[in-house]
Amino acid sequence: MKSWWQSGSREPAQSPPAEGLGGKGADAQALVRSLAQPVSSLGRDAAEVRGALEDTQKVVVAQREAMQALGHELQLVQQAQQGIARATAESIEAVAQARLALQNIGTEVGGIVQTLRQVSDAASEITRIALQTRLVAFNASVEAKRAGEAGRGFGVVADAVKDLAAQVEQSSKSIMGTVGALDARIDTFSRELSSEARQGHEQSSIHAAFGTVHADVLRIAQAADQSQQTTAALADRAAELGGDVALALRHLESAFACSDRFLRLSEDLIERIASSGVRVDDALYIEGAQQAAQEIGQLLEQAVKQGRLSLQDLFDEHYQPVAGSNPQQHLARFCTLADQLFPQVQERQLQLSDKVVYCIAVDRNGYVSTHNRKYCQPQRPGDVVWNTANSRYRRIFNDRTGLASARNERPFLLQTYRRDMGGGRFVLLKEASAPIWVQGRHWGGLRLAFSF
Repeated sequence: MKSWWQSGSREPAQSPPAEGLGGKGADAQALVRSLAQPVSSLGRDAAEVRGALEDTQKVVVAQREAMQALGHELQLVQQAQQGIARATAESIEAVAQARLALQNIGTEVGGIVQTLRQVSDAASEITRIALQTRLVAFNASVEAKRAGEAGRGFGVVADAVKDLAAQVEQSSKSIMGTVGALDARIDTFSRELSSEARQGHEQSSIHAAFGTVHADVLRIAQAADQSQQTTAALADRAAELGGDVALALRHLESAFACSDRFLRLSEDLIERIASSGVRVDDALYIEGAQQAAQEIGQLLEQAVKQGRLSLQDLFDEHYQPVAGSNPQQHLARFCTLADQLFPQVQERQLQLSDKVVYCIAVDRNGYVSTHNRKYCQPQRPGDVVWNTANSRYRRIFNDRTGLASARNERPFLLQTYRRDMGGGRFVLLKEASAPIWVQGRHWGGLRLAFSF
């Protein structure tokens, strides 16, 4: 004979009395009861292992993302270093070209010096000729005076030539002085531009400055090359670590799958024990969840019949995000009705036992429109940890446990899981859930969680 849990009926039936089973039945019941506690502990351990694996998986995933980000940043660094290498190579070439250009300028300046010296020589020759012309003109003037009246006109010309020769001599001497000063300056500049230090003299300041620039650029190039080699080695090491993290993640996923199977096995054992007809500790919470699910379903059916809400609105899945909420909250078209109907059932189930943590009705997607009053606190802006623990309404809990409870259509489901309370705090709970039906359609589930 099947118990009411196994029958799939939506109406609870009475379990057969223990005394009617005879001695063997009593022994079986005692055996089942003796197994219930170890199996429950097994489920708790399985949930803890799964939770630990979840935490480790989050860390490993974060490490993988960090390694990927590091690899990307290293690529950018290498690109920048390659740019530095190109720039320094161009700078070295530019310095060499500038020094060559200076050398060519020095050669040109040297040619200018030679030309100026030729000008100086020409001016010197003009001075000499002017001096001779003055002497000739002086002699001619003397002879003209001796000739008397006949040489008067020639004397005027001789005097004019003498004055002109004096002016030419003065101009030539001025040219020679200017050219001499310019020659000295250009010769100094030419020596400064010379690429080689002359015997017994230090290198020019211009070329010394270019030499310093060239040495500094070479040091930059060497440092950039060393940095590039270091970065390349670091990138290789980061790639190796990324591979190790990816391998660890694959192993972790395998272990995670094993833990899931282990947890499902423990939950299946717990459910089978609860379904055996022997009254175990979990029966109280199973019955409470089923009773509450039936009441919620009836209230929703009455509301639809009364026209308070259409069936389409009741099964609304177009959840609207609440702006600025964190964790994210949503609104659905049945929220107002749920706020009016659900608390009368949910709050009463909290009195079922001091171990009951919460009792909530969720739709088939894990959406909690209305939570217990103590968890329906308005969110505090910027306080995610507090919101996670105290503002749990208008939220979608589509984790493994949440979806399993929301979509379960069997008479009941028992699960063990860690409840995230924010800030890295978790509470290990057991949950009994039962499906909620409205006009023959599966609307969601009633989740009743209790501590061990």
